[in-house]
Amino acid sequence: MDHALDRPSDRPPPSAPLRGLEDAFHAMVERSRAEPAPGLAERLDRLARLRTVVADNEERFRQAISADFGHRCAVETNIAETMMVFSEIRHATKHLKSWMAPQRVSTALQFLPARNRLMPQPLGVVGVIAPWNYPLQLTLAPAIGALAAGNRVIIKPSELVPHFSALLKETVAARFDAAELLVTGVEDEVAKAFAHLPFDHLVFTGSTRVGRLVAEAAGRNLTPVTLELGGKSPVIIDASADLEEAAERIAYGKLLNAGQTCIAPDYVLVPERALQAFAEKVRAQMRRMYGTDPANKDYTSVISDRHYARLENLVADAAGRGAKILQPAEPDDPNWKAHRKFPPTLIVGATEDMAVMQEEIFGPVLPVLGYREPADAIAFVNASDRPLALYWFGKDRVARDEVLARTVSGGVTINDCLFHFAQINQPMGGVGASGTGAYHGEWGFRTFSKLKPVFYRSKFNRLADLYPPYGGKIARLEKMMRFMS
Repeated sequence: MDHALDRPSDRPPPSAPLRGLEDAFHAMVERSRAEPAPGLAERLDRLARLRTVVADNEERFRQAISADFGHRCAVETNIAETMMVFSEIRHATKHLKSWMAPQRVSTALQFLPARNRLMPQPLGVVGVIAPWNYPLQLTLAPAIGALAAGNRVIIKPSELVPHFSALLKETVAARFDAAELLVTGVEDEVAKAFAHLPFDHLVFTGSTRVGRLVAEAAGRNLTPVTLELGGKSPVIIDASADLEEAAERIAYGKLLNAGQTCIAPDYVLVPERALQAFAEKVRAQMRRMYGTDPANKDYTSVISDRHYARLENLVADAAGRGAKILQPAEPDDPNWKAHRKFPPTLIVGATEDMAVMQEEIFGPVLPVLGYREPADAIAFVNASDRPLALYWFGKDRVARDEVLARTVSGGVTINDCLFHFAQINQPMGGVGASGTGAYHGEWGFRTFSKLKPVFYRSKFNRLADLYPPYGGKIARLEKMMRFMS
Protein backbone atom coordinates (compact mmCIF):
# COMPACT_ATOMS: atom_id res chain seq x y z
CA MET A 1 0.00 0.00 0.00
CA ASP A 2 1.25 3.46 -0.88
CA HIS A 3 1.54 5.61 2.25
CA ALA A 4 1.65 9.21 1.07
CA LEU A 5 3.20 10.36 4.35
CA ASP A 6 6.15 8.05 3.72
CA ARG A 7 7.11 9.83 0.54
CA PRO A 8 10.15 12.09 0.97
CA SER A 9 8.40 14.78 -1.09
CA ASP A 10 5.65 14.96 1.52
CA ARG A 11 7.95 15.30 4.52
CA PRO A 12 8.42 18.77 6.00
CA PRO A 13 11.62 20.36 4.73
CA PRO A 14 14.50 20.39 7.22
CA SER A 15 15.13 23.58 9.16
CA ALA A 16 18.01 25.83 8.16
CA PRO A 17 20.25 24.68 11.08
CA LEU A 18 19.59 21.02 10.31
CA ARG A 19 20.17 21.49 6.60
CA GLY A 20 23.39 23.32 7.40
CA LEU A 21 24.58 20.44 9.59
CA GLU A 22 23.83 17.83 6.95
CA ASP A 23 25.49 19.85 4.18
CA ALA A 24 28.58 20.51 6.31
CA PHE A 25 28.85 16.85 7.26
CA HIS A 26 28.63 15.60 3.68
CA ALA A 27 31.15 18.21 2.51
CA MET A 28 33.54 17.14 5.25
CA VAL A 29 33.15 13.47 4.34
CA GLU A 30 33.94 14.25 0.70
CA ARG A 31 37.09 16.15 1.69
CA SER A 32 38.20 13.40 4.07
CA ARG A 33 37.89 10.81 1.31
CA ALA A 34 39.66 12.99 -1.25
CA GLU A 35 42.45 13.95 1.19
CA PRO A 36 42.52 10.99 3.59
CA ALA A 37 45.90 11.38 5.27
CA PRO A 38 47.14 14.89 6.17
CA GLY A 39 50.85 14.97 6.87
CA LEU A 40 52.67 15.90 10.03
CA ALA A 41 53.02 19.59 9.17
CA GLU A 42 49.31 19.99 8.46
CA ARG A 43 48.31 18.25 11.69
CA LEU A 44 50.72 20.34 13.73
CA ASP A 45 49.33 23.46 12.12
CA ARG A 46 45.79 22.49 13.10
CA LEU A 47 46.86 21.88 16.69
CA ALA A 48 48.69 25.22 16.75
CA ARG A 49 45.63 27.04 15.45
CA LEU A 50 43.43 25.38 18.06
CA ARG A 51 45.82 26.52 20.77
CA THR A 52 45.61 30.04 19.37
CA VAL A 53 41.80 29.90 19.53
CA VAL A 54 42.03 29.28 23.28
CA ALA A 55 45.08 31.45 24.05
CA ASP A 56 43.75 34.52 22.25
CA ASN A 57 40.35 34.25 23.92
CA GLU A 58 41.14 33.01 27.44
CA GLU A 59 39.35 35.83 29.22
CA ARG A 60 36.37 35.69 26.87
CA PHE A 61 36.00 31.96 27.51
CA ARG A 62 36.23 32.50 31.28
CA GLN A 63 33.53 35.14 31.16
CA ALA A 64 31.28 33.12 28.86
CA ILE A 65 31.49 30.01 31.03
CA SER A 66 30.83 32.06 34.17
CA ALA A 67 27.82 33.69 32.53
CA ASP A 68 26.41 30.26 31.68
CA PHE A 69 26.86 28.95 35.23
CA GLY A 70 25.66 32.11 36.93
CA HIS A 71 29.11 32.15 38.50
CA ARG A 72 32.09 29.95 37.72
CA CYS A 73 35.23 30.29 39.82
CA ALA A 74 37.90 31.73 37.49
CA VAL A 75 40.66 29.66 39.10
CA GLU A 76 38.72 26.44 38.43
CA THR A 77 38.29 27.43 34.78
CA ASN A 78 42.01 28.17 34.48
CA ILE A 79 43.23 24.99 36.15
CA ALA A 80 40.61 22.41 35.17
CA GLU A 81 39.95 23.66 31.66
CA THR A 82 42.39 26.04 29.97
CA MET A 83 45.61 24.57 31.39
CA MET A 84 44.50 21.02 30.61
CA VAL A 85 43.73 21.95 27.00
CA PHE A 86 47.17 23.53 26.64
CA SER A 87 48.76 20.46 28.21
CA GLU A 88 46.96 18.11 25.77
CA ILE A 89 48.04 20.18 22.76
CA ARG A 90 51.63 20.48 23.96
CA HIS A 91 51.87 16.73 24.60
CA ALA A 92 50.37 15.83 21.21
CA THR A 93 52.63 18.30 19.40
CA LYS A 94 55.73 16.88 21.09
CA HIS A 95 54.96 13.23 20.36
CA LEU A 96 52.93 13.33 17.15
CA LYS A 97 55.79 12.42 14.81
CA SER A 98 56.51 9.20 16.70
CA TRP A 99 52.80 8.37 17.02
CA MET A 100 52.37 8.66 13.25
CA ALA A 101 55.30 6.38 12.41
CA PRO A 102 54.43 2.81 11.35
CA GLN A 103 54.98 0.48 14.29
CA ARG A 104 57.22 -2.57 13.98
CA VAL A 105 55.44 -5.83 14.81
CA SER A 106 57.25 -9.14 15.16
CA THR A 107 56.78 -11.70 12.41
CA ALA A 108 56.22 -15.39 13.07
CA LEU A 109 59.27 -17.52 12.28
CA GLN A 110 57.63 -19.44 9.43
CA PHE A 111 56.98 -16.20 7.53
CA LEU A 112 60.46 -14.72 7.81
CA PRO A 113 62.10 -12.77 6.25
CA ALA A 114 58.76 -11.01 5.68
CA ARG A 115 57.84 -7.96 7.81
CA ASN A 116 54.78 -6.79 9.73
CA ARG A 117 53.88 -3.17 10.42
CA LEU A 118 50.95 -1.34 12.02
CA MET A 119 50.14 1.77 9.97
CA PRO A 120 48.11 4.48 11.75
CA GLN A 121 45.53 6.09 9.49
CA PRO A 122 42.85 8.72 10.14
CA LEU A 123 39.33 7.33 10.46
CA GLY A 124 37.79 10.24 8.58
CA VAL A 125 35.16 12.44 10.24
CA VAL A 126 34.77 12.41 14.03
CA GLY A 127 31.75 13.80 15.86
CA VAL A 128 31.97 15.19 19.41
CA ILE A 129 28.85 15.65 21.53
CA ALA A 130 30.13 17.83 24.37
CA PRO A 131 28.87 18.29 27.94
CA TRP A 132 28.24 21.48 29.90
CA ASN A 133 30.12 20.86 33.16
CA TYR A 134 33.65 21.49 31.82
CA PRO A 135 32.68 22.89 28.44
CA LEU A 136 36.11 23.97 27.21
CA GLN A 137 38.18 21.01 28.36
CA LEU A 138 35.71 18.19 27.67
CA THR A 139 34.85 19.66 24.28
CA LEU A 140 38.39 20.17 23.02
CA ALA A 141 40.25 17.22 24.60
CA PRO A 142 38.70 14.61 22.27
CA ALA A 143 38.96 17.06 19.36
CA ILE A 144 42.71 17.38 20.00
CA GLY A 145 43.15 13.61 19.79
CA ALA A 146 41.04 13.43 16.64
CA LEU A 147 42.92 16.26 14.91
CA ALA A 148 46.28 14.78 15.89
CA ALA A 149 45.18 11.51 14.30
CA GLY A 150 44.46 13.41 11.06
CA ASN A 151 40.68 13.48 11.21
CA ARG A 152 38.18 16.22 10.53
CA VAL A 153 35.93 17.09 13.45
CA ILE A 154 32.40 18.38 14.04
CA ILE A 155 31.55 19.51 17.57
CA LYS A 156 28.03 19.80 18.98
CA PRO A 157 28.27 21.89 22.19
CA SER A 158 25.78 21.69 25.05
CA GLU A 159 22.64 23.82 24.96
CA LEU A 160 23.10 24.49 28.71
CA VAL A 161 26.13 26.72 28.01
CA PRO A 162 24.88 28.99 25.19
CA HIS A 163 27.38 31.82 25.79
CA PHE A 164 30.32 29.44 25.63
CA SER A 165 28.90 27.56 22.64
CA ALA A 166 28.40 30.73 20.61
CA LEU A 167 31.92 31.92 21.44
CA LEU A 168 33.51 28.60 20.52
CA LYS A 169 31.63 28.56 17.23
CA GLU A 170 32.78 32.10 16.43
CA THR A 171 36.43 31.64 17.38
CA VAL A 172 36.86 28.27 15.67
CA ALA A 173 35.29 29.58 12.47
CA ALA A 174 37.83 32.42 12.45
CA ARG A 175 40.77 30.00 12.42
CA PHE A 176 39.52 26.86 10.66
CA ASP A 177 37.99 25.97 7.35
CA ALA A 178 34.57 24.38 7.83
CA ALA A 179 35.91 21.19 6.27
CA GLU A 180 38.61 20.88 8.99
CA LEU A 181 36.90 21.71 12.29
CA LEU A 182 33.33 22.89 12.69
CA VAL A 183 31.20 23.85 15.70
CA THR A 184 27.44 23.50 15.23
CA GLY A 185 24.64 25.45 16.83
CA VAL A 186 22.72 24.11 19.83
CA GLU A 187 19.26 24.01 18.28
CA ASP A 188 17.02 21.09 19.31
CA GLU A 189 16.84 19.61 15.83
CA VAL A 190 20.62 19.68 15.50
CA ALA A 191 21.03 17.91 18.83
CA LYS A 192 18.51 15.22 17.90
CA ALA A 193 20.01 14.59 14.45
CA PHE A 194 23.70 14.71 15.36
CA ALA A 195 24.15 11.15 16.67
CA HIS A 196 22.25 9.76 13.68
CA LEU A 197 24.86 10.99 11.20
CA PRO A 198 27.19 8.23 9.90
CA PHE A 199 30.38 9.49 11.51
CA ASP A 200 33.54 7.43 11.36
CA HIS A 201 33.70 7.77 15.16
CA LEU A 202 31.46 9.48 17.69
CA VAL A 203 32.41 10.77 21.16
CA PHE A 204 29.77 11.51 23.78
CA THR A 205 30.36 12.84 27.29
CA GLY A 206 27.35 12.98 29.57
CA SER A 207 24.87 10.93 31.54
CA THR A 208 24.46 7.18 31.29
CA ARG A 209 20.79 7.61 30.30
CA VAL A 210 21.59 9.84 27.32
CA GLY A 211 24.66 7.74 26.51
CA ARG A 212 22.40 4.75 25.87
CA LEU A 213 20.36 6.80 23.39
CA VAL A 214 23.51 8.02 21.63
CA ALA A 215 24.88 4.49 21.37
CA GLU A 216 21.58 3.25 19.98
CA ALA A 217 21.49 5.98 17.33
CA ALA A 218 25.14 5.43 16.38
CA GLY A 219 24.61 1.68 16.22
CA ARG A 220 22.23 2.04 13.30
CA ASN A 221 25.19 3.22 11.23
CA LEU A 222 27.67 0.87 12.94
CA THR A 223 29.46 4.01 14.08
CA PRO A 224 32.04 3.19 16.78
CA VAL A 225 31.56 5.25 19.92
CA THR A 226 33.57 6.51 22.84
CA LEU A 227 31.19 7.10 25.75
CA GLU A 228 32.45 9.09 28.72
CA LEU A 229 29.61 8.68 31.18
CA GLY A 230 29.35 8.97 34.94
CA GLY A 231 27.66 7.05 37.71
CA LYS A 232 28.29 6.82 41.42
CA SER A 233 32.03 6.98 42.04
CA PRO A 234 32.70 5.62 45.55
CA VAL A 235 35.29 6.49 48.17
CA ILE A 236 36.46 3.77 50.55
CA ILE A 237 38.11 4.95 53.77
CA ASP A 238 40.22 2.15 55.20
CA ALA A 239 40.72 1.75 58.96
CA SER A 240 44.38 2.67 58.38
CA ALA A 241 43.56 6.05 56.82
CA ASP A 242 44.42 9.47 58.23
CA LEU A 243 40.89 10.87 58.61
CA GLU A 244 41.97 14.51 58.65
CA GLU A 245 43.95 14.14 55.45
CA ALA A 246 41.19 12.17 53.76
CA ALA A 247 38.56 14.72 54.81
CA GLU A 248 40.50 17.60 53.27
CA ARG A 249 41.15 15.84 49.97
CA ILE A 250 37.61 14.50 49.64
CA ALA A 251 36.13 17.93 50.42
CA TYR A 252 38.20 19.43 47.61
CA GLY A 253 37.37 16.65 45.16
CA LYS A 254 33.67 16.91 45.94
CA LEU A 255 33.31 20.70 45.84
CA LEU A 256 35.44 21.46 42.77
CA ASN A 257 33.00 22.96 40.26
CA ALA A 258 30.34 22.59 42.99
CA GLY A 259 30.43 18.82 42.55
CA GLN A 260 29.46 19.04 38.88
CA THR A 261 32.23 16.67 37.86
CA CYS A 262 31.69 13.22 36.35
CA ILE A 263 34.48 11.73 38.48
CA ALA A 264 33.58 13.58 41.70
CA PRO A 265 33.35 11.43 44.83
CA ASP A 266 29.69 10.41 44.89
CA TYR A 267 29.52 8.74 48.29
CA VAL A 268 31.92 7.69 51.06
CA LEU A 269 32.16 4.35 52.85
CA VAL A 270 33.85 4.74 56.24
CA PRO A 271 34.31 2.35 59.20
CA GLU A 272 31.21 2.60 61.41
CA ARG A 273 33.14 3.63 64.50
CA ALA A 274 34.57 6.66 62.64
CA LEU A 275 31.41 7.68 60.77
CA GLN A 276 30.41 10.74 62.80
CA ALA A 277 33.97 11.93 63.42
CA PHE A 278 34.81 11.71 59.73
CA ALA A 279 31.65 13.61 58.71
CA GLU A 280 32.48 16.40 61.12
CA LYS A 281 36.01 16.65 59.77
CA VAL A 282 34.70 16.92 56.19
CA ARG A 283 32.24 19.62 57.24
CA ALA A 284 35.05 21.55 58.92
CA GLN A 285 37.19 21.32 55.77
CA MET A 286 34.33 22.51 53.60
CA ARG A 287 33.86 25.51 55.86
CA ARG A 288 37.61 26.25 55.85
CA MET A 289 37.82 26.11 52.04
CA TYR A 290 34.65 27.96 51.09
CA GLY A 291 33.36 29.70 54.21
CA THR A 292 29.65 30.40 54.67
CA ASP A 293 29.09 33.32 52.32
CA PRO A 294 27.24 32.35 49.10
CA ALA A 295 28.90 35.32 47.38
CA ASN A 296 32.31 33.61 47.75
CA LYS A 297 33.95 33.82 44.32
CA ASP A 298 35.79 30.55 44.86
CA TYR A 299 32.51 28.61 44.97
CA THR A 300 30.77 27.81 41.67
CA SER A 301 27.04 28.03 41.00
CA VAL A 302 24.78 25.15 39.99
CA ILE A 303 24.18 25.20 36.24
CA SER A 304 20.39 25.69 36.24
CA ASP A 305 17.31 26.11 38.40
CA ARG A 306 16.19 22.60 37.42
CA HIS A 307 19.42 21.05 38.69
CA TYR A 308 19.20 23.13 41.87
CA ALA A 309 15.67 21.87 42.55
CA ARG A 310 16.84 18.30 41.90
CA LEU A 311 19.52 18.65 44.59
CA GLU A 312 17.00 20.12 47.03
CA ASN A 313 14.74 17.13 46.46
CA LEU A 314 17.59 14.66 47.05
CA VAL A 315 18.44 16.23 50.40
CA ALA A 316 14.78 16.50 51.46
CA ASP A 317 14.17 12.85 50.59
CA ALA A 318 17.20 11.75 52.64
CA ALA A 319 16.16 13.87 55.62
CA GLY A 320 12.63 12.47 55.43
CA ARG A 321 14.03 8.93 55.55
CA GLY A 322 16.03 9.56 58.69
CA ALA A 323 19.46 10.72 57.52
CA LYS A 324 21.34 13.42 59.42
CA ILE A 325 22.05 16.50 57.29
CA LEU A 326 25.26 18.44 57.97
CA GLN A 327 25.99 21.75 56.27
CA PRO A 328 28.78 24.18 57.08
CA ALA A 329 26.47 27.07 56.20
CA GLU A 330 22.88 28.04 56.94
CA PRO A 331 20.86 26.54 54.07
CA ASP A 332 17.82 28.73 54.76
CA ASP A 333 19.73 31.87 53.78
CA PRO A 334 17.91 33.03 50.60
CA ASN A 335 21.18 34.34 49.19
CA TRP A 336 22.25 30.76 48.41
CA LYS A 337 19.37 30.32 46.02
CA ALA A 338 19.69 33.87 44.71
CA HIS A 339 23.26 33.05 43.62
CA ARG A 340 22.13 29.56 42.53
CA LYS A 341 24.79 28.16 44.84
CA PHE A 342 23.89 25.01 46.72
CA PRO A 343 25.30 24.80 50.26
CA PRO A 344 27.91 22.04 50.69
CA THR A 345 25.94 19.19 52.24
CA LEU A 346 26.76 15.90 53.96
CA ILE A 347 24.14 13.20 54.36
CA VAL A 348 25.26 11.07 57.31
CA GLY A 349 23.85 7.58 57.59
CA ALA A 350 22.51 7.43 54.02
CA THR A 351 20.73 4.20 53.10
CA GLU A 352 20.18 2.42 49.80
CA ASP A 353 16.46 3.30 49.66
CA MET A 354 17.22 7.03 49.49
CA ALA A 355 17.08 8.73 46.10
CA VAL A 356 20.53 10.19 46.72
CA MET A 357 21.95 6.64 46.61
CA GLN A 358 20.09 5.64 43.45
CA GLU A 359 21.28 8.26 40.97
CA GLU A 360 24.41 10.22 40.20
CA ILE A 361 24.35 13.31 42.42
CA PHE A 362 26.34 15.75 40.28
CA GLY A 363 26.35 18.48 42.90
CA PRO A 364 27.86 19.43 46.29
CA VAL A 365 26.00 16.73 48.23
CA LEU A 366 28.00 13.90 49.82
CA PRO A 367 26.38 10.82 51.41
CA VAL A 368 28.48 9.14 54.10
CA LEU A 369 27.79 5.49 54.99
CA GLY A 370 29.29 3.20 57.60
CA TYR A 371 30.62 -0.32 57.07
CA ARG A 372 31.73 -3.02 59.51
CA GLU A 373 34.26 -5.12 57.61
CA PRO A 374 36.42 -4.20 54.58
CA ALA A 375 34.71 -6.96 52.59
CA ASP A 376 31.37 -5.22 53.22
CA ALA A 377 32.60 -2.05 51.53
CA ILE A 378 33.82 -4.00 48.51
CA ALA A 379 30.53 -5.87 48.28
CA PHE A 380 28.59 -2.60 48.46
CA VAL A 381 30.56 -1.14 45.54
CA ASN A 382 30.22 -4.32 43.49
CA ALA A 383 26.46 -4.48 44.00
CA SER A 384 26.03 -1.44 41.72
CA ASP A 385 27.07 -0.52 38.18
CA ARG A 386 30.80 -0.23 37.64
CA PRO A 387 31.80 3.37 38.39
CA LEU A 388 33.81 5.81 36.34
CA ALA A 389 36.18 6.39 39.27
CA LEU A 390 37.02 4.83 42.61
CA TYR A 391 38.98 6.38 45.47
CA TRP A 392 40.72 4.59 48.34
CA PHE A 393 42.33 6.14 51.40
CA GLY A 394 44.64 4.30 53.77
CA LYS A 395 48.16 3.05 54.55
CA ASP A 396 47.53 -0.71 54.56
CA ARG A 397 48.95 -1.96 51.25
CA VAL A 398 47.32 -5.38 51.57
CA ALA A 399 43.90 -3.79 52.04
CA ARG A 400 44.56 -1.41 49.16
CA ASP A 401 45.53 -4.17 46.76
CA GLU A 402 42.50 -6.21 47.80
CA VAL A 403 40.21 -3.34 46.76
CA LEU A 404 42.10 -2.86 43.48
CA ALA A 405 41.86 -6.57 42.68
CA ARG A 406 38.20 -7.07 43.60
CA THR A 407 36.62 -3.95 42.10
CA VAL A 408 36.36 -2.76 38.50
CA SER A 409 36.17 0.94 37.66
CA GLY A 410 37.16 3.35 34.91
CA GLY A 411 40.09 4.67 36.95
CA VAL A 412 41.44 4.93 40.50
CA THR A 413 43.23 7.51 42.59
CA ILE A 414 44.83 6.31 45.83
CA ASN A 415 44.85 8.70 48.80
CA ASP A 416 43.35 11.54 46.81
CA CYS A 417 40.56 12.29 44.36
CA LEU A 418 40.31 13.23 40.67
CA PHE A 419 44.02 13.25 39.81
CA HIS A 420 44.13 10.05 37.76
CA PHE A 421 42.19 12.08 35.17
CA ALA A 422 45.07 14.54 34.79
CA GLN A 423 47.67 11.86 33.94
CA ILE A 424 48.20 12.46 30.24
CA ASN A 425 50.13 9.21 29.74
CA GLN A 426 47.22 7.18 31.13
CA PRO A 427 43.95 6.48 29.29
CA MET A 428 40.74 8.03 30.63
CA GLY A 429 37.54 6.08 30.14
CA GLY A 430 34.74 4.19 31.80
CA VAL A 431 33.64 0.58 31.96
CA GLY A 432 30.16 -0.87 31.63
CA ALA A 433 27.50 1.69 32.53
CA SER A 434 30.16 4.35 33.13
CA GLY A 435 31.36 4.32 29.54
CA THR A 436 33.36 2.63 26.84
CA GLY A 437 36.58 3.52 25.06
CA ALA A 438 39.25 5.95 26.19
CA TYR A 439 41.26 8.96 25.14
CA HIS A 440 43.97 11.41 26.38
CA GLY A 441 47.44 11.66 24.92
CA GLU A 442 48.52 8.74 22.76
CA TRP A 443 45.39 6.84 23.81
CA GLY A 444 43.32 9.48 22.02
CA PHE A 445 45.49 9.23 18.92
CA ARG A 446 44.95 5.47 18.87
CA THR A 447 41.21 5.75 19.48
CA PHE A 448 40.78 8.05 16.49
CA SER A 449 43.12 6.10 14.21
CA LYS A 450 42.80 2.85 12.34
CA LEU A 451 45.93 0.88 13.20
CA LYS A 452 46.06 -0.99 9.92
CA PRO A 453 48.07 -4.23 9.86
CA VAL A 454 50.32 -4.48 6.81
CA PHE A 455 52.24 -7.65 5.82
CA TYR A 456 55.27 -7.14 3.53
CA ARG A 457 55.95 -10.38 1.64
CA SER A 458 59.57 -11.32 1.04
CA LYS A 459 60.66 -12.86 -2.25
CA PHE A 460 62.69 -15.38 -0.25
CA ASN A 461 59.68 -16.73 1.65
CA ARG A 462 58.39 -20.24 0.79
CA LEU A 463 54.69 -19.23 0.85
CA ALA A 464 54.31 -20.26 -2.79
CA ASP A 465 54.63 -23.85 -1.60
CA LEU A 466 51.10 -23.47 -0.20
CA TYR A 467 49.65 -23.17 -3.69
CA PRO A 468 48.13 -26.16 -5.50
CA PRO A 469 48.73 -28.56 -7.06
CA TYR A 470 49.59 -30.12 -3.71
CA GLY A 471 52.18 -32.85 -3.51
CA GLY A 472 55.17 -33.75 -1.46
CA LYS A 473 56.10 -30.10 -0.98
CA ILE A 474 52.95 -29.37 1.06
CA ALA A 475 53.67 -32.26 3.42
CA ARG A 476 57.16 -30.92 4.08
CA LEU A 477 55.86 -27.38 4.58
CA GLU A 478 53.05 -28.56 6.87
CA LYS A 479 55.53 -30.51 8.97
CA MET A 480 57.72 -27.43 9.28
CA MET A 481 54.77 -25.20 10.23
CA ARG A 482 53.60 -27.67 12.88
CA PHE A 483 57.08 -27.67 14.34
CA MET A 484 57.14 -23.87 14.50
CA SER A 485 53.59 -23.45 15.87
